[in-house]
Amino acid sequence: MTGPAALLARLRPRRRQPAPDDGFDRRLLAPMVLGSVLNPINSSMIAVALVPVGVAFGAPPAETAWLVTGLYLATAIGQPVIGRLVDTHGPRRLYLAGTALVGLAGLLGALAPSLGLLIAARVLLGLGTSAAYPAAMHLTRSEAERTGRSSPTGVLTVLAVANQTIAVVGPTLGGLLIGAGGWRAVFAVNVPLSLACLALGAARLPVAARRPAGADGGERPGRPERLDHLGIALFAVLLLALVLFLMKPGPARWYLPVLAVLAAVAFALRERRARTPFIDLRALAGNRPLIATYLRQVLGYTAIYAFLYGYTQWLEEGRGLSAATAGLVLLPLSLTALAAAGASGRSPGVRGKLLVGSACQITACAALLLVHANSPGALLVGVGVLAGVSQGLIGLGTQTALYHQADPAAIASAAGLLRTFMYLGAMAASAANAAFFPHGATTVGLHHLALFMLGGAALLFLLIVPDRSLGRLGTRLQQEI
Repeated sequence: MTGPAALLARLRPRRRQPAPDDGFDRRLLAPMVLGSVLNPINSSMIAVALVPVGVAFGAPPAETAWLVTGLYLATAIGQPVIGRLVDTHGPRRLYLAGTALVGLAGLLGALAPSLGLLIAARVLLGLGTSAAYPAAMHLTRSEAERTGRSSPTGVLTVLAVANQTIAVVGPTLGGLLIGAGGWRAVFAVNVPLSLACLALGAARLPVAARRPAGADGGERPGRPERLDHLGIALFAVLLLALVLFLMKPGPARWYLPVLAVLAAVAFALRERRARTPFIDLRALAGNRPLIATYLRQVLGYTAIYAFLYGYTQWLEEGRGLSAATAGLVLLPLSLTALAAAGASGRSPGVRGKLLVGSACQITACAALLLVHANSPGALLVGVGVLAGVSQGLIGLGTQTALYHQADPAAIASAAGLLRTFMYLGAMAASAANAAFFPHGATTVGLHHLALFMLGGAALLFLLIVPDRSLGRLGTRLQQEI
């Protein structure tokens, strides 16, 4: 067989029957990692593009902030929805559809003639990038059960390191792209990334992945395919009302928090009565360690993203650096995040990772109070190093905790919800940036933002210290290793 038919035959995934003691299928790593980083790279690259985009369209920071919030709002809703679909239909189709949408959104953003269309492109990016991470966690769980390894620490570390590193490399990459081709290059780069994901996914992802067993170890029957559309709509109204108020809080917008509360109550009532709820609140209420992990995710990433966007904007406006130079100043942040997550990846001590990470986050937030427009470069880089250590450890710790706390049969849904809580923190950070930088990123505004971050980081530390379930989890993982 020659020609196009032969090429298609080589790309078509083959069903394989590996022995139970086979190792993790390494061919899956490339599409898993590349797909899962599409979201963090788009989340972080835009940090250095906000100022040039604002200049291009004559928009203030409060308006360009919607480039951040739009993606996070779409992702916060899309991740658990698509995660549920992955649990139902398997990862392959959702992965390919999502990564194809990323390419279309990148093309739209590269050609957008207005800020409104640019925001629409970011919303599509949020939806498109919502598939790969739940798919990766689903594949990790199914491979772990196939190989008989309940603690695939190596694979979890690779995913965490890739996502954390890309998130902090993003500003540097974004700065280089802007320097080479303008801010539109930040959107255009999604086209080749999408094509690479489609090629790898089509060639390597299994047509029918193994369905993980339930929490009781038994085989779990197929989940109902019907989506809880009303629950999804109420969840979207809740997030939208909350974000609209946080973007510009004031007495004149009193109706928004009221609407958020009403939507939250209606959502809770709906989910408790729905036959196939969007988010199973009953099961979630019975899993307190998982609830604590979600809360830590919100707090940790509120400070992480407030630093990422707020500090980057200040370097450009308050310090007067170019987008490319600001990205290079933050490069050590990515290196320390990589080193921290990589060095601690094999360690089973989840609680230790979170404690050290939160302590470094507190220190980094406090160090921001010492930063001024004439601060030496060593201080600017040092603050980023501390933030990188905290980001690497917090990201790895929360992901590992979720993997072992969630119901295996619903691992993609739980992973999607973890990303939802991460972007709830990101949206809170975006709102804080808009509030503290109403007319530009000044040094005074940066210090106020640092105090806000410091309060959240301290609360995160206080939530980790008394949590004994993290210590028991570390002990269990040590015994399994």
